[in-house]
Amino acid sequence: MKILTTNYITCAVKACKTSPASFPLHFKGAELVQEELELNSDFIVNILPRIEWPALLQTAVEACAFLGFTTLPPQKPEADQLDEKMVKDLHTLLVETQVMEGKLVCGNCGHEYNIHQGIANFLLPNHLGMIPDCLGGCSGGWC
Repeated sequence: MKILTTNYITCAVKACKTSPASFPLHFKGAELVQEELELNSDFIVNILPRIEWPALLQTAVEACAFLGFTTLPPQKPEADQLDEKMVKDLHTLLVETQVMEGKLVCGNCGHEYNIHQGIANFLLPNHLGMIPDCLGGCSGGWC
């Protein structure tokens, strides 16, 4: 699972959908690897507007401190502010860095999603995918 992916996922528990604490998911026991890939500057420039910067900063501190990504700028740079070093650093963090083992943990409900061989398991047990009394007329009060 690439670090970039974590910037687009949130807790799958229905009760967490409206909670800001459910994003970003937090790493626990993450084992990271880096795979050197050809630099694609255009990709970095084009994906930058879609990055949730505060979440990326948090992820960089939590999971990637040993890789040296604790010095990202506090504000998201504009595309015209990117220099070659920043593009390379973002490419390394977002594209080349992968989480191979560990867990992603929801800050709202505490549910843990296992990551094994680079694949996160977001399947929920049946009881976590339901909300009681949804007001939507669901039978038995469960969605």
